[in-house]
Amino acid sequence: MAEQRGDERGGRDVRDGGPGAGEPRRRGVRPEEASAWEDLVATARRTVAEGLVVGTSGNVSVRVGDTVLVTPSGVPYDRLTPGDVTGVDLDGRQVLGTLVPTSELPMHLAVYRTADARAVVHTHAVHATAVSTLVSELPLIHYMAAALGGPVRVAPYATYGTDELAENMLRALPGRSGCLLQNHGTVTYGATLDQAYDRTAQLEWMCRLWLTATSVPGMSPSLLSREQLTEVEERLRDYGQRR
Repeated sequence: MAEQRGDERGGRDVRDGGPGAGEPRRRGVRPEEASAWEDLVATARRTVAEGLVVGTSGNVSVRVGDTVLVTPSGVPYDRLTPGDVTGVDLDGRQVLGTLVPTSELPMHLAVYRTADARAVVHTHAVHATAVSTLVSELPLIHYMAAALGGPVRVAPYATYGTDELAENMLRALPGRSGCLLQNHGTVTYGATLDQAYDRTAQLEWMCRLWLTATSVPGMSPSLLSREQLTEVEERLRDYGQRR
């Protein structure tokens, strides 16, 4: 979730607050960070365009070295500019920009500290959020669950932006590249922004599929076995173009 904050100048919060307030002057943006920020903004806008979030809900981050670039709190993605780069170190101290980082920063940093991740996408996707209120694990309705490491777990509910939510998420992630957040949304990560986003979109599609299949009166969908999923996992290792 991203809180609705901002002043009268285009909805941007220009206070020098958030993590790291009182730290020494923040440094300039490096070329690789400027390029990564451009990709991050494009991904954030894509979450809105493709219906995975509404307004400024959800958030996106990408790691460049030991710096995590992240969407700021409460700023509509279509208003973000190259000069709005917002970045923190792995301890959450702000090192780039003046906009307040997303309220979900603890969740993003928890992923980077514990997983081999270079990008994280968090959304409030409708079907995935609906499923998170119904089950403790997304049933094996489709073999593409293998692309996320197996059956997708649901992290127990906790207030947004808290360390408790980040801890609950981490308990749902071992062996997985994504999870559902109960009564909240989704979190996925990847080696690139595109991969993290694609995993979010795939998770939302599988949740929509399961809800559709279970909505037929008097019928129950067939589910895959763990053995069938393992076979798919092995085949996916050789999937795609060789480089």
